[in-house]
Amino acid sequence: MDVGTELTSRLGAATPGLHPSALTTAVIAALAVVLIPTVWLQLRIAVTLVHELGHAIVGTAFGRRFSGFVVRGDMSGHAVTVGPARGVGRIATTWAGYPMPALVGLLMIWSATTGYAAALLFACLVTLVVVLVFVRSAGTLITVAAAGAGIGALWWWRHDEVQALAVLTTGFVLLIGAWRHLGALTSSHGRRDRGSDAAVLRQLTGIPAALWIGTFVAVLGAATWGATRLVLDLA
Repeated sequence: MDVGTELTSRLGAATPGLHPSALTTAVIAALAVVLIPTVWLQLRIAVTLVHELGHAIVGTAFGRRFSGFVVRGDMSGHAVTVGPARGVGRIATTWAGYPMPALVGLLMIWSATTGYAAALLFACLVTLVVVLVFVRSAGTLITVAAAGAGIGALWWWRHDEVQALAVLTTGFVLLIGAWRHLGALTSSHGRRDRGSDAAVLRQLTGIPAALWIGTFVAVLGAATWGATRLVLDLA
């Protein structure tokens, strides 16, 4: 078997051709995941994982050193980056968490509707393999390994329609879940949390936490608008 040929065949773009029924299925499935409490309790950790990796990726882009992360099933977690205690890099790193699930969700929806689901799955798989060395708890290891195994299987046993539907559904879960995640921050308990991202941003900049939450809302709104345009173009 020519490994190069096999990899190329699994990375190649598919012809976009999602049936409107697939869009409907993806949206209904995503709403079920986010709105049914028992399902959300099991799967919300996916939003937390992307949130924490958002801190790590943006921190690294600003020259900070990523040293480890933890995610928990109750939507909490933390990613540790080492660098100056204040400054633009620290602010950007702290800010990146809440917008990231919505942005990744939008990217997934775009890739599923344009034929690049396989390439995106491979990029996600590589990312998870790289971050395995930064895992700092058994639960996080299980989460990352399970996600990697699922993504790897979906990518390797390539079926264009199944891949597109899975990526599209996951994109909607992350996008809708990002709103629910943000809703937890704006709850009475979230507003009192001095360790929340918005509270830390207030401490770093002096800008009220409510304004930082407003920037999160703006990004999530823009991502939702973009996803809606993509779906309407195919409907």
